[in-house]
Amino acid sequence: MPGGSERAPGRPKGANPPRGATPQASGGADGGPPGRPKGANPPRGATPQASGGADEGPPGRPEGANPPRGAAPQASGGADERPPVDVAVGVLIDDRGRFLLTSRPTGKVYAGYWEFPGGKLEPGETVDAALRRELHEELGITIGPATPWQVELMDYAHARVRLHFCKVFQWQGEFQMREGQAMAWESLPVRSAPVLPGTLPVLRWFAAERGYTGATHRD
Repeated sequence: MPGGSERAPGRPKGANPPRGATPQASGGADGGPPGRPKGANPPRGATPQASGGADEGPPGRPEGANPPRGAAPQASGGADERPPVDVAVGVLIDDRGRFLLTSRPTGKVYAGYWEFPGGKLEPGETVDAALRRELHEELGITIGPATPWQVELMDYAHARVRLHFCKVFQWQGEFQMREGQAMAWESLPVRSAPVLPGTLPVLRWFAAERGYTGATHRD
């Protein structure tokens, strides 16, 4: 056209694109987002995005991996789910009606607490046989007849125990504290302290049998 600058034939400059035409990205020739070339590292300080969808586990620790070091273990159940350990316990009573308590040796759970002597049953062992063995091993005596008296279930933090209490009125031999424990002949109220929790029911049973009222032991 005479007198003006020439332009490409076809669509006039500034005209709208034809109806139905697909708009073109303003980025590079590879079709990627403008600004950052395809495959380039993200800008420093950018927050990485999780690769999984909402139904995938949280990113970070693979599924089935061990928990982080230092995580507290979870309890698998209550104390009532623990199988009880059977224990034979001797309630030795002398001709004056006093009963024998011994202290738990150093190095054992509840060391220094006072209890009735005895120990747990070995596989296949009866309560009577276990009591005879334990009292000979701990005290050096040979007991006479052992009369079953009471059974008590106790839950301790370290164990769940079923205590089989037997009264014993006869024995032979001199008392020997073979585990370094102490011994004391007691009556109500008990002077030795502290008293093992599993001993407290026995003191209540004695109080009921003997018509005793008042505190059964010192706190």
